Amino acid sequence: MSVYLIPVFFLFVFIYAAIKRVKPYDAFTDGVKGAIPFSFSIFPYLASIFVLMELFEESGLSSLLCDFLSPVFGFLGIPKELTKLVLIKPFSGSGALATLSDIYAEYGADGYIARCASVIYGSSETVFYIAAVYFAGSKTKNLFKPIAISLFASFLSCVFACFICRIM
Repeated sequence: MSVYLIPVFFLFVFIYAAIKRVKPYDAFTDGVKGAIPFSFSIFPYLASIFVLMELFEESGLSSLLCDFLSPVFGFLGIPKELTKLVLIKPFSGSGALATLSDIYAEYGADGYIARCASVIYGSSETVFYIAAVYFAGSKTKNLFKPIAISLFASFLSCVFACFICRIM
């Protein structure tokens, strides 16, 4: 049934466009025209996030921060083995996926650590990447509050994920 979902969706869009008397191809190309300048406008923000993240990892600050925060995370129920995943996820989805793969390789895919890591990976978001994409075209430049709230919510999801994995 799922193989028919996308063709049915496209058919629905074309029928709806015909009823509303909209030319779908023209509307699509207009959207693409708007996407290209937007892509160029967000490029500096994304490039800076990727460069800063790589510098953070290569400088050793990531390891120092993980060592420093492990006891705090442990007190909140997050295993120390997952500290790096919790710290990297707000910055990079691909970095978090690589860390998740390392956790699977080291601890296996069925244990408590791997279950917590899986739920943390699935329940948190790449906050800085999303902020760069969403706020690049915005006039708002005071991003402290939305980013702080997003980071707090992401961290709470990690604590709750480990709690749920512990009781299940």
